[in-house]
Amino acid sequence: MPNELTFFLMIIVVLCTTLLMFRLGKIWLYAFIAVCIVLANIFVTKQFRLFGLSATGGNITYGAIFLVTDLLCEHYGKEAGRRAVMIGFFAALFYLVTSQFILLMQPAEYDTVHDGMRSIFSFAPRIVLASLIAYLISQFHDIWAYHTIRKLTRNRLLWLRNNASTWSSQLIDSVTFSLIAFVGVFPFKIVLQIILSTYLLKIVVAAIDTPFIYLSYHFLPHELREQTAGRVFH
Repeated sequence: MPNELTFFLMIIVVLCTTLLMFRLGKIWLYAFIAVCIVLANIFVTKQFRLFGLSATGGNITYGAIFLVTDLLCEHYGKEAGRRAVMIGFFAALFYLVTSQFILLMQPAEYDTVHDGMRSIFSFAPRIVLASLIAYLISQFHDIWAYHTIRKLTRNRLLWLRNNASTWSSQLIDSVTFSLIAFVGVFPFKIVLQIILSTYLLKIVVAAIDTPFIYLSYHFLPHELREQTAGRVFH
């Protein structure tokens, strides 16, 4: 199966799962954001090409995090979005710390997975720092931008606040991560190419998630159905 087809199928599966988590309620979204950021940190070690661009497996599950925070902001408010960001941050931190302890364990003579785990879980400290900083800055910006646009448009133009907040935040994420992680390691021209290629793939995911935030109004959890009855959105 071509990478491009697999990429789009995975996007649909991940976004449909995000919508299912929303249908089950806020706590499920909190848990899902933790799962997504851990998977993004694991999948990022898979390298491949999409549309002639270098890509990693973390782009899709990381992109789903922005849909989660937008769903929380849309239906539960700014504080719910901020709480989700911190849950994701501590999940990533816990994963990064505990994975290093696992690597310190001396494998038994019959162990067959240690070398593979070392390839996946060995992180350069600079990469880890860049990832955590970029995550916090971009996610908090996403929440701020979402609510700012919502206020300016008087709760109209759902597609605009969903896309504008995510696209701007994804750009901040790509730029912040690449500058911290790669400046001085690669020529600046290469760093710019990394920023461009990763950002283009992220905005593809963000654009595809737009129908899902509209669909969320048809998949409201029980706790929200009465509160949002009769709400108009555009």
